[in-house]
Amino acid sequence: MKAVYFEEFGQLPVVRDVPEPLLSASGVIVRVQATGLCRSDWHGWLGHDPDIALPHVPGHELVGVIDAVGPLVRRFRIGQRVTVPFVCACGECPECDSGNGQVCRNQTQPGFTHWGSYAERVALHHADFNLVAVPDDLDSGAAALLGCRFATSYRGLVNQARLQAGETLVVVGCGGVGLSAVMIGRALGATVIAVDISSTALEAAARAGATHTVNSAGLDDAEVIDRIRALTPEACGAQVAVEALGRENTVAIAISSLAIQGRHVQIGLLAADPRLPLGVVIARELSILGSHGMAAADYPALLDLVASGRLRPQDLITRRITLAEAPAALAAMSAPTQHAGVTLIEFPRS
Repeated sequence: MKAVYFEEFGQLPVVRDVPEPLLSASGVIVRVQATGLCRSDWHGWLGHDPDIALPHVPGHELVGVIDAVGPLVRRFRIGQRVTVPFVCACGECPECDSGNGQVCRNQTQPGFTHWGSYAERVALHHADFNLVAVPDDLDSGAAALLGCRFATSYRGLVNQARLQAGETLVVVGCGGVGLSAVMIGRALGATVIAVDISSTALEAAARAGATHTVNSAGLDDAEVIDRIRALTPEACGAQVAVEALGRENTVAIAISSLAIQGRHVQIGLLAADPRLPLGVVIARELSILGSHGMAAADYPALLDLVASGRLRPQDLITRRITLAEAPAALAAMSAPTQHAGVTLIEFPRS
């Protein structure tokens, strides 16, 4: 089968023939219809993830059709269209028993712990516990994006930060994850302030539902914080902040934009642990929360938002490319100015 493949971290990947994925007893093989080009894949390609062993095939945000099922699979069948959380849980550990498969101690992750979805077919493990059935008529981009950025943002805002209608949400970094958070925040009835250095990204954020935008290009961090807080009620700060970029200074900006007893959700991945403004955290009694995907059992509420039309992940897709174009697109994520919107890798329908 064809796949995007690299043998050294940071080396430009190539598209080549690779061995077919191996079917596990409790797993499935999925024929990929579409997969998102995600910044997490870029981090993995550069060697920032210790789970990745070389050579490697990236990709973790996908939708496809089941081609084969293991003998222990009971809930899914060949020909069924599915997506999957990027964290595939074991279904047996204490975290899974408590409904928190997204932090399963025995987790597998396509594109990280094993070869992923930048390929014609991908192996997924513990299928009965992890697969999410999706309607055949759901846009391939909408379905694929539910596997990572939308699920991570949704759980971060709903389950972790408990964002309420009428509250103010600050989203720092308007790439794919940030735009997902903007769109979800708007769907939940929040006032959303989007922050980025790119006017194009901020235009995309406004289309996704941001009420206000702050262009931080050329400003020092204190000026950015002041501009954000000036847009909140009585300039007291936001109730919830999301950092979706993964840089030390933007994490500090997001935290410092919060009101007393505000909640910060960290979604952006960082190459190294950052220094945090803990004085502000203590003085304002802020909460610092993480969001590491979402368990498959929690997907129905997110799918209901999509089915209702209140949430349209496909509207964030600005480029649909082929597998042959994926290596260059992945490498281009190293550029200081990023493409606004989401890039989707699509496969020909067979």
